[in-house]
Amino acid sequence: NKNLMEQFKKWLKENNLLNSESVILAIPRDNPQTTNPKNCRYDVALVVNSFDDIEQLDINKDVLRAGKYAIFTTEHTEEAITKAMKNMFSEMNDKCCSFNARQPIIERYAVKMVENNKCEICVPIL
Repeated sequence: NKNLMEQFKKWLKENNLLNSESVILAIPRDNPQTTNPKNCRYDVALVVNSFDDIEQLDINKDVLRAGKYAIFTTEHTEEAITKAMKNMFSEMNDKCCSFNARQPIIERYAVKMVENNKCEICVPIL
């Protein structure tokens, strides 16, 4: 996943798509507790205002469905993100939030937050 993200950021820079307003998403598509980690799928995405902004590029385009999310802000380190992922479900239970397994968990990396060593984990809730 880390290599994919690094390659994606490099590609964004090469195509002049990465700037201080950019927001990158990482979307795990499989549960590593039920899927062999080497078979887990992981998407990376750039939030855009319009597909017209990227129409000339030969890339996949998609729209995430709207929904309610619990947002967990954490340090932008592998250790902190792993710890947040382990603790978020118990925190949600303490606050009476129910996980919506029909929507993906999204890691959100706004450049302005990353510059301050922060990122967000967005957990879909019912």
